Amino acid sequence: MKHLKEYKTNSGESILYAGNPNLDKLEVLSQGAGDIWHSSFKQGYKNAFPELVYQTATFFWYLNDFDNLDECVSWRINPNAFAVRKSVWETLNGFDAEYLNPQMQALDFGYNALRNSGAVPLYVKGLFEEAKKEEIYITAKDRYTFFIKNFKLEHAIFMLYRKGFWKWKEWAAFFYAKKHYRKTHSKPTIKPRALHPIEGNPTVSYIIPTMMRQDYTLQLLNDLTNQSFPPTQVVLVDATPENQRNESLYAAKEYPFQLVLKWQQTKGSCRARNEAIDLCTGDYIVFGDDDIRISADFIENHIRFLQTYQIGACNGLDIRADHQQQDLTDLDSKLMQLDIKRWVCGSAQMFSNANSCVNRELVNQLEGNDVNFDGGYGEDSDFGMSLSKIGAIVMHNPFSVNLHLKPPAGGYRFWGTEAKITGKKRKAQPWELDTPVTFVKPVPSPTVMYGIVKHFTKEQVKEFRYKYFFLFLFKGPKSSFLVRLLKIPYKQLQFNKSLFYAKKLMALGKKTS
Repeated sequence: MKHLKEYKTNSGESILYAGNPNLDKLEVLSQGAGDIWHSSFKQGYKNAFPELVYQTATFFWYLNDFDNLDECVSWRINPNAFAVRKSVWETLNGFDAEYLNPQMQALDFGYNALRNSGAVPLYVKGLFEEAKKEEIYITAKDRYTFFIKNFKLEHAIFMLYRKGFWKWKEWAAFFYAKKHYRKTHSKPTIKPRALHPIEGNPTVSYIIPTMMRQDYTLQLLNDLTNQSFPPTQVVLVDATPENQRNESLYAAKEYPFQLVLKWQQTKGSCRARNEAIDLCTGDYIVFGDDDIRISADFIENHIRFLQTYQIGACNGLDIRADHQQQDLTDLDSKLMQLDIKRWVCGSAQMFSNANSCVNRELVNQLEGNDVNFDGGYGEDSDFGMSLSKIGAIVMHNPFSVNLHLKPPAGGYRFWGTEAKITGKKRKAQPWELDTPVTFVKPVPSPTVMYGIVKHFTKEQVKEFRYKYFFLFLFKGPKSSFLVRLLKIPYKQLQFNKSLFYAKKLMALGKKTS
């Protein structure tokens, strides 16, 4: 774009901008995590391009723009009123000129900056007060061009099906885009910033929920002992049954931090974490699983990362071990194999309770984990997305890495294995409430469905249903298509059952104890 103006910050960095931003506000913003800034919500761009649902269904935190916030992550950029670090603009090669519509150019730029290139695009209320409200007009050709350039062909086909396969206009736009464009496989990425030394004397509480994995927990405690920036406190909530645990095991060694031990009487990993949160005293809380290994700079790099980017939450890099006997030497080898692919920061698009660091004030603001997820899956994503919805900038931190051992036995999933059983032998899961599962097992997981219903609109949940069955029918081998087609009625029963439990959990509301 030739009309971009340039502003030099007090630190000497160049910021490019269109429109009339408040330069004093832009100066302050340039010191934080953002790479791109706009005020597009009141300018007609909030929740623009809802057709993205045809690709991502409900598995993208930023499908919907967040409400009632002065600042939050949003990729929906107004091309006539935005600002961007010059280095980021040049790395990402600016707007894609193959789109004739500048609105589509800006949306494509913001989307790829967030989802693929490790940039942080932010909505900032009041940065561009004078910009007028625009009508967003995206043609069918632009829609299909965006899908062809960014996704696998099957997603464009699915959009064609949902938009109306009987409409010639849709077919014409699909064939036009398919003929003229190809998927762009290689996306440029923003390099992470050099981490600053730790400022002040922040305190850290490290939370470990564990169950029937005392040997792995001791191994992790040893890694925590060797930290270059040790935690002030480690809160250990152990749900190992009395007849399987050694109560003196954790007292056999002196640790350079306060070890707070609680034997869990309740059930569920979410409850365990909430009970641990209540005992935390640190400025920051690091969440970790019991089956991980961490290197000596793990906690230090979490704090340095948060301070460097001036944010309150980050999600570390989780590396899966090949087997349970691997150690930190194997972790170093795996990181060498990743090479430059490791170094992507940007807005987090997932959250892991195995490796994350959050300012305790934000954790308290959320009042901990939603225990409706106990007995199932999805609690990690819910916690991370909930942070984003209160305005926290959650980033991916590639500097703090764990090796995830994933042993086949033990852990809180032990209780959840009962969910695979049907009939009289089944032990009820927490999410079943007052309606036990009989002979129709709910699929997908009711707690995953609960997270979808909780964070997305009714229309988007409906689109998730369409996408779920579309993929079930057409992603498998052609030879078994007829078998899958015959299974559809039962799969519908399972889906409806899952939705039934999700709605019951919604009616119950978020619970933290």
